Amino acid sequence: MFWLKFITNFIKILREGQTPKQIAGGFALGAILGLSPHMTLQNLIIWAILLVLDVNLSAATVAITTFALIAYIFDPLFHRLGYFILTDIDSLRPFWTSLYNAPLAPLTKFNNTVVMGSFFGAIILFLPVYIGMKQFVVAYRTHLHTKIERLKIYQIISKNGLVQWYQRVRDLGGLS
Repeated sequence: MFWLKFITNFIKILREGQTPKQIAGGFALGAILGLSPHMTLQNLIIWAILLVLDVNLSAATVAITTFALIAYIFDPLFHRLGYFILTDIDSLRPFWTSLYNAPLAPLTKFNNTVVMGSFFGAIILFLPVYIGMKQFVVAYRTHLHTKIERLKIYQIISKNGLVQWYQRVRDLGGLS
């Protein structure tokens, strides 16, 4: 039931929740966290930014889950990108050496090619993901929502006994 509530809340947010900027901001920050390997210092900093800013946490959670599921597909690409950044750009070599010798730098795991490539790729994708999600929310609110409600599959699912039972229990306060 957790996933049903999670999806219901996300669709509700798309329909009538916070502003498109807040939803897109949460989704874009979540995309960074989903694409980057976990347990690094930079992810901890992104989490802090996510919690401090007024962005939608449900959208961030959806993005983290979605992008974490597909990030493994792009690991060979991230490895090549990280390898290029760490070894092929000669002008950055002194910077990487001094960073490696810094006390907190090993917590970033920047010397791992996949970590470097995925974080760099996620930073590059931040703006396109933000703009795309913002446009999607606006389009969903103005055009898509009414079209989706008219679909047969939506009507069948919304009239499903399990869904109706869940909504009654939720409205009573049993699954808050």
